Amino acid sequence: MLKVGLTGGIGAGKSEVSRLLVACGAVLIDADRIAREVVAPGTPGLEAVVESFGAGVLAQDGSLDRPKLGSIVFSDPGRLAALNAIVHPLVGARSRELETAAPTDAVVVHDVPLLTENGLAALYDVVVVVDADPATQLDRLVRLRGMTEEDARARMAAQATREQRRRIADIVVDNDVPLPDLERRVKDVWAELVRRARAAEGPGHRPGHRSEE
Repeated sequence: MLKVGLTGGIGAGKSEVSRLLVACGAVLIDADRIAREVVAPGTPGLEAVVESFGAGVLAQDGSLDRPKLGSIVFSDPGRLAALNAIVHPLVGARSRELETAAPTDAVVVHDVPLLTENGLAALYDVVVVVDADPATQLDRLVRLRGMTEEDARARMAAQATREQRRRIADIVVDNDVPLPDLERRVKDVWAELVRRARAAEGPGHRPGHRSEE
C-alpha cells in the first residue's frame, strides 16, 4: 500500500485532482468529508461539540450550524483548539479504519486540506501538492465560488504559503492549465505513484525524489 498525502491551497484545484486520481484507480480518503460525518446528528462527535460549545451551535434540524460555529472558533484560538481536540481524533480514527479496509496493494490518497499547516507530511509515503498562482486561486474563488475578493484573500492568507506547501512536496502538480492538460498531468502522476508503490521498501518508506508535473 502506498499512502499519499494530497494537499493544496484553496482554489488550487485539489478536489479536481483527487477526482481524477480516483478515476485512475486510487482509493480516496477525504478528510473534509469525514470531518462532516463525525459530527453528523446522532454521533458522539456532535454530542461532544454541543457539550463544549452549547446548543446554540445547532441548526433547527439538529445538525451542526457550521457558519455559527465558525464565527465562534475562528476569532478565538482557544476555542478553535477545543474544537480540534474533539474533531481531529475522530477524523484520524475513521481515516485509519478506511485505510485498513483498502486492498493491500492500493494507492490510498488522503485528501488533507491542512496537511502543511498541521505538519502531517511525515505520515505519508508521498506528498502531492496541487499548485496554482495566487491570481488563479483568487479568480476561481471569486468567479466560481462566488466569494467576495476580500473574503477570498482572507481565506488564502489564513493558509500556508505557496512556498511552504511546495517545500514539503514530493510531487507538484501545476494547475494553472486548462482541464485537458490537468487530466494529462494527473495521469502522469498516477503512473509515478504506481511505480513508487511497486518500488516501496516498506510501510515507513518515503521516497526523497521530488518531481514536477
